Amino acid sequence: MKNVLAVVLAGGKGSRLEPLTRDRAKPAVPFGGCYRIIDFTLSNCLNSGIRKIMVLTQYKAMSLDRHITLGWRSFLCRELGEFIDVVPPQQRIDEKWYQGTADAVYQNIYTLEKERPQHVVILAGDHIYKMDYGQLVDSHEANNADLTIAALPVSKEEAREFGVMQVDSTNRIIGFEEKPKNPKPIPGEPDRCLASMGIYVFNSHFLFDELCKDATLPESAHDFGRNIIPSIINSRRVFAFPFKDENRKADAYWRDVGTIDAYFQANLELTNVDPQLNLYDDHWPVRTYQPNMPPAKFVFDNQDGKRRGEAHDSIICSGAILSGGHASRCVVGPGSRINSFAHLEDSILFSRVNVGRHARIRRTIIDKDVHIPEGVEIGFDPVADRKRGFTVTESGIVVIAKADGAPLLR
Repeated sequence: MKNVLAVVLAGGKGSRLEPLTRDRAKPAVPFGGCYRIIDFTLSNCLNSGIRKIMVLTQYKAMSLDRHITLGWRSFLCRELGEFIDVVPPQQRIDEKWYQGTADAVYQNIYTLEKERPQHVVILAGDHIYKMDYGQLVDSHEANNADLTIAALPVSKEEAREFGVMQVDSTNRIIGFEEKPKNPKPIPGEPDRCLASMGIYVFNSHFLFDELCKDATLPESAHDFGRNIIPSIINSRRVFAFPFKDENRKADAYWRDVGTIDAYFQANLELTNVDPQLNLYDDHWPVRTYQPNMPPAKFVFDNQDGKRRGEAHDSIICSGAILSGGHASRCVVGPGSRINSFAHLEDSILFSRVNVGRHARIRRTIIDKDVHIPEGVEIGFDPVADRKRGFTVTESGIVVIAKADGAPLLR
């Protein structure tokens, strides 16, 4: 893997995750209490032996840059050719923002060429999964491929949001459509389609040539799925690689947490007794920046049980204090505090959230540094929650962004 360069695309707006992406890039959104979404892709790189990583940012990248600086750069040695570089838009070409996924790589082609990699692995920084990219590269080399695409079976309904592939008996791709209205199913499986995961391995010289060709086409959207891949499948060796999950569970785990509902569900799944995503895994650990904080603490245990610091089926991060408050099926972020007689269920707290006494909260995501005053009820009346200025999804999940906490304080 010494001749492999990973390029992580982390520049999308993440508009479907607003208001959580109002002040941060989507890959920087917290997940599972102490992690950020991008930690899963970066951990896959590290566990796979990839030590040359470029993270291409664009929108609201400050918190993402800070997280990578604090948590990821310190143990890679530049003198040995190891690095994680955060690369903001250079605007070398027409002074434009990235027009598409291929354009994002093309605008940084000079930086990539300087590393002289044999293969370039292109990844998304906003998905939750565990995967050995080394196996992907090995398959790519064994097939003498120009491009290899990681593939995952999905339902026909879900397939409308993916690139959908058709393959022959050797997994060579013979058909590809980006987000088709009527996706073609897997032969013999009428309800499932073979979807692209947005994970690509290119031979570097072939990639650079194709990017330069695509850049000259004014009618192109400069996107891998919409333009690059369909233009080469009939003339070049393009293969699919079936996703192999390093999570070591019966069902492969891969989540696109691009909407509030999907994000909420994926987090709450972690509170199950035996969740499908294993975060307590020595085989394929997920790394992150861990701030210097004291252990979590639970205090007060009155005999009547009304004032008791306790949590059930929950994730409680370092520095959190349950001071006579109750949490059930919750993810409580670092440094947060749940005060006496407060009751939370099915909720996600980011870091340094303070929940006042007697507050009742359910099915709510609370961004960092928000203070919830005493006696407030959230998640029980969607009309009242919308009047407060909170975001409420159609399924009833309430989101309190950092700027939304102020109305409660009046």
